[in-house]
Amino acid sequence: MTTETFEFQVEARQLLQLMIHSVYSNKDVFLRELVSNASDALDKLRLEKLRDDSLDADVSDLHIALDVDKEARTLTVRDNGIGMSYDEVGQLIGTIANSGTATFLQELKEAKDAAGAEGLIGQFGVGFYSGFMAADEVTLVTRRAGEGQGTRWTSRGEATYTLERVDDAPQGTSVTLHLKPADPENQLHDYTSEWTIREIVKRYSDFITWPIRMVPETRDGEDAPGPETLNSMKALWARSRAEVSDDEYHELYKHISHDWREPLETIRLQAEGTFEYQALLFVPSHAPHDLFTRDFKRGVQLYVKRVFIMDDCEALLPPYLRFVKGVVDAQDLSLNVSREILQQDRHIRMMQRRLTKKVLSTVKEFMAKDADRYATFWREFGTALKEGLVTDSENRDAILAVSSFATTHSADEPTTLAQYVERMKDGQDDIWFITGESRQSIENSPHMEAFRDKGIEVLLLTDAVDEVWVDAVGAYEGKKLRSVAKGEIDLDAEGAQKAGEEREKQAEEYAGLLGWMRERLDEDIKEVRLSTRLTVSPACIVSDAHDLTPALENMYRAMGQEVPRTKRILELNPGHPLVKGLHEAYRASEDRTELAESAELLHTLAVLAEGGQPKDPARFVRLVADRLERTL
Repeated sequence: MTTETFEFQVEARQLLQLMIHSVYSNKDVFLRELVSNASDALDKLRLEKLRDDSLDADVSDLHIALDVDKEARTLTVRDNGIGMSYDEVGQLIGTIANSGTATFLQELKEAKDAAGAEGLIGQFGVGFYSGFMAADEVTLVTRRAGEGQGTRWTSRGEATYTLERVDDAPQGTSVTLHLKPADPENQLHDYTSEWTIREIVKRYSDFITWPIRMVPETRDGEDAPGPETLNSMKALWARSRAEVSDDEYHELYKHISHDWREPLETIRLQAEGTFEYQALLFVPSHAPHDLFTRDFKRGVQLYVKRVFIMDDCEALLPPYLRFVKGVVDAQDLSLNVSREILQQDRHIRMMQRRLTKKVLSTVKEFMAKDADRYATFWREFGTALKEGLVTDSENRDAILAVSSFATTHSADEPTTLAQYVERMKDGQDDIWFITGESRQSIENSPHMEAFRDKGIEVLLLTDAVDEVWVDAVGAYEGKKLRSVAKGEIDLDAEGAQKAGEEREKQAEEYAGLLGWMRERLDEDIKEVRLSTRLTVSPACIVSDAHDLTPALENMYRAMGQEVPRTKRILELNPGHPLVKGLHEAYRASEDRTELAESAELLHTLAVLAEGGQPKDPARFVRLVADRLERTL
């Protein structure tokens, strides 16, 4: 058959060089990854056969085999699973562009220690390439179940790889590693040693539900033994807690999640009665790099009576808990269940409700008993969890109870809404918040001036989802959630009557200027009024109480939803010298050409102060330069 040679992409070559020169301290990782891939291939074949009984594939003895040749110094990991076609080998093995290689390399550079680097290997789907840590050359032979012809892939991990069609390939995939010499100083063990292989399988892959077989070594004069199964194949979720060590749970988590870090928490759940199921869930200790991308694979593994059914069953947990990994084993579902059926199944909905409540109660325990673990959880997954405040009204109170937010009360410690309410000033009826891109920018916002002067606490919300959930929640314990940048604000409760009379007098005095500016800036604003929230800045831009914020408008447009542009309100600080001077100039002059430019500049400065952009940057620069020139 014709052998074709292909070049690796640039990022793939860089990755392979890292593997070969091994930035990883634990080289044993490669065997666990290859066994894990083989297990996935067996799961996929059994599932395919369930769905299509006409598939020409042998499923009578699905297993993983480890073959050692001491003389040739090769180790082969073989499965009789789903296999790959010629095109799939090119797509999945020949290139790793779709595995986020560039991001992998960037995060690898940023990893501060060896453990952090090792945590990336499975996370980015590049486990197959870990074989080059232990091998000078890797050969893969595969045939997809139901097809007549196989494929051979070979590479030394340098610039190229070869692809060749072969006729005599068995069903499934075999990966043969031409091993490097053992190098104990660099933790490169002798992977032709039966003891080493047994130890690695026991440590990393004991729970895998398929038999992992190896023919034991024989001494001279002994009969050749048959293959021996190295793993126990016991489902950890079906064993009592006393029988399973934390290390075993952690290895199952790593197998499921392809994350080499230990989980933050292990959650066990067993339901008995009319509908029985067992669940073993894991809360990771770090958010995956693609948690907020559209392609993120969410959902836990679904088994029915220990038979693997689905790898990422989205129906078992809501989207805002997509970071949770684990296994659910149901006793009363059909083996031939589809995603569409799951979405409508009453039992699945019951399971989702209970699993969701269990995860949220676990987070509540973090908050009550382990501040460090709660802080880790909220830092990594708080943004995702807050999505549930919008989408899951049934559990909204439970989510609010475990949510915390940055606040002006402390530069370091976040606060809960319950803590905020406890600290509210006498006479304060509302929970105040402000949204923006960063804490620094919103703390320095003109909207905060009056609140800062009066010592009123404000929640500082900087996640995109914060723009949405505050409207969905609306209130907490009877206290309205109010934005400091929307609507009219009156913080002077004690002197309300006196302040009101003074404002009325100012409004009459400034009525001419306000009306004139409203006409001049008509394209951009719908009202000009005097401000009660400004104490230092001359002006600010605010939204009406029920209008969309600019950030929310931009969010909808980014999602492809057209929303009408909302005109906003310009507020002026009558105590600021610039506004006083503008008022005096308006009353003193009939020719208001320059005054119009000053009004335009004042509006643009207010837009800039809240993090917006000038409508016409070139004109703004020209006007500012002209004013500066006159002052010299």
